[in-house]
Amino acid sequence: MSSVALNFFLVIVGFVLLIKGADYLVNGASSLAKRFNVSDIAIGLTVVAMGTSAPELVVNIISGSVQDSATGANEVVFGNIIGSNIFNIFLILGIAAIIYPLTVERNALWKEVPYSLLATFIFFILVNDAMFFGAEKNSLDTKDGIILLVMFCLFLIYIFMNLNRNPEAEVEDIEIYGSLKTTIMIALGIVGLVFGGNLIVENAVTIAKFYDVSDKMIGLTILAAGTSLPELATSAVAAFHKKSDLAVGNIVGSNIFNLLLVLGATSIVHSPLIFTPTLNTDLYIVMVGTLMLFLFMFTLNKYKLDRAEGMVYLIGFVAYSYYLFVREDILPGFF
Repeated sequence: MSSVALNFFLVIVGFVLLIKGADYLVNGASSLAKRFNVSDIAIGLTVVAMGTSAPELVVNIISGSVQDSATGANEVVFGNIIGSNIFNIFLILGIAAIIYPLTVERNALWKEVPYSLLATFIFFILVNDAMFFGAEKNSLDTKDGIILLVMFCLFLIYIFMNLNRNPEAEVEDIEIYGSLKTTIMIALGIVGLVFGGNLIVENAVTIAKFYDVSDKMIGLTILAAGTSLPELATSAVAAFHKKSDLAVGNIVGSNIFNLLLVLGATSIVHSPLIFTPTLNTDLYIVMVGTLMLFLFMFTLNKYKLDRAEGMVYLIGFVAYSYYLFVREDILPGFF
């Protein structure tokens, strides 16, 4: 087996470990939460969102340590999170809505979805120092990371104050395990995430250098898609079982976790993270996608993401993917 072929194989192994690790972590943590009669939407916004965002956290912490210290470039770190959020909104919500139209709880519509949009906007301001503060370069430093983590803590406080809302909606598909099994599942999940994330990052960077692909492109595509697989699996299964709160809560919560927790923690561990202004276009797309979710609640069937709207998301994802490959000179443009 050639060196590059081995790298590809190890990336696949890493994704398997990552996905299985997230699966064990989600199931174990969801079982633990269900013991305390926590509602679907709260589980989706916290336990499941945190579990499915764990791959992004692991990959970003590892990525931050292997970036080129001479240039300070952190395109993999930012590309992974921004790309994951685009995957979550356009691809995963689109697929979930096509599987089964998703009813969005009013509390989520008027509070969690706007908070996700606010988090994206605050992050946009923090990383564009040259645009807003006249700095020489754009970066996310320790101070910015603290702001993001404070916002994350406020989000958690809000969720914990509403843990038992909508108590009549029970998650029948979540099995409650014994204490020992729950502990083992959570531990195995963490181990799978750490080893899987390490394999993916090291080998993806090697492959990128071999094919002369930019770090930014790797982050926005390969790593973003791979670390979003847990969200895809979770939301698709939740939609199949007609668990709208879990499906929507998982995506909205995951996007909030990605921006506030993952990038907040990464910027503190590896301060400063240098931000490439080209990624602003991708941030605009995240904000547009989040705003679309809010607006879709007042079109067709109220408070519901219908199949037609899910198709609009999928078309938007295809259009974005084409734009991305044209921007990176991988595909020819029409103009």
